[in-house]
Amino acid sequence: MKKSIVTILFLTTIFSSIKGQSNKLQDFYNYNPILEHRVDEVFQSLNDTARVAQMIVTSAGELGKPNSVVLNLAKKNKIGGVVFLKGTKENHKKLIDSLNAINTTKKHLPLLYSIDAEPSLFNGRLKGTAPVINTIDIKTIGQSDSIARIINNELLEIGFRQNFAPVADVSPQNEAIKNRSFGNDKQKVIELSKQFINTTQKQGIIATAKHFPGHGLVKGDTHKKSVYIDGKLQELEIYPPLIESGVLSIMMAHITITNNSKYNTNGLPASCSRNIVTNLLKNELGFKGLIITDALNIMKAVTIINDAPLLASKAGNDMLLMPINETKTINSILNEMKKDTAYKQQVYQSVKKIIRLKLCLGLIGEN
Repeated sequence: MKKSIVTILFLTTIFSSIKGQSNKLQDFYNYNPILEHRVDEVFQSLNDTARVAQMIVTSAGELGKPNSVVLNLAKKNKIGGVVFLKGTKENHKKLIDSLNAINTTKKHLPLLYSIDAEPSLFNGRLKGTAPVINTIDIKTIGQSDSIARIINNELLEIGFRQNFAPVADVSPQNEAIKNRSFGNDKQKVIELSKQFINTTQKQGIIATAKHFPGHGLVKGDTHKKSVYIDGKLQELEIYPPLIESGVLSIMMAHITITNNSKYNTNGLPASCSRNIVTNLLKNELGFKGLIITDALNIMKAVTIINDAPLLASKAGNDMLLMPINETKTINSILNEMKKDTAYKQQVYQSVKKIIRLKLCLGLIGEN
């Protein structure tokens, strides 16, 4: 009897100790029964519509949707995150504050705010910030670390907790990538990307390696047309070291793969191909983090496809970036879930990943 009481007291002490600790971003990949329980608790508090909405990332800023539209989507609980495009620090902060007020009043899950704060795009996305050098001009691990810190400090001050950076593509020659790459040396790209990722995530921001499976050694710009990897995936070797080092998010490219018996996408962009998202990235490379599409609303390589957001979700993406119509995308996914039990469970796993990240970021309370 005494032994049982001692055991109970011991377990209670451990439980209280764990519960008293705040989850950190580094905890995402670690097993913690308290965290697992809290993820399930939050998940069970949502209906299917609210769950699917967690996968939707709308756009804001001067090149995004009007503020009134974004605020209305938040009020109706139709989004899980917002990516901020070009704008001033003040305007971005003002909208984030308004969105947070809505979520608090409505008791919705907090939104995840993201931005393309790559060194080369940083000053354009956040007008008024101190100039930083382009990605291509970063030559050392120390520079990668210091530039990431400068960017992170600005992002945290405004409320951004996900950065769609770094670009892990290997070439500055591609017309879409240009000076956004760390260069042509794959090993250097890996080293500098790893440092940027580690610094970003240690400061409490989700880093995102992009554009999988590689956008540097192709001809063309997916914003303008379909772009092809013809044959071997020459940039694939960059990703295993980044996955091993703990990158939390990877962005899929809208690149079609041809003349590759193992990784052919059958005319679809990689972002909409289950062979690439699930078979290659999840199963073969073992990536357990958050997978997000590139923009679904402005890039011709994907807008020419019927119901691309649904296809991207079925392929295995967890978050859908900038679908043209958020409500239509949610309804399309819900209808498919009713017909396909396996797909429904896949959606649930995606939603639980998002909830887990929001818990690890401290966005959702511990209850």
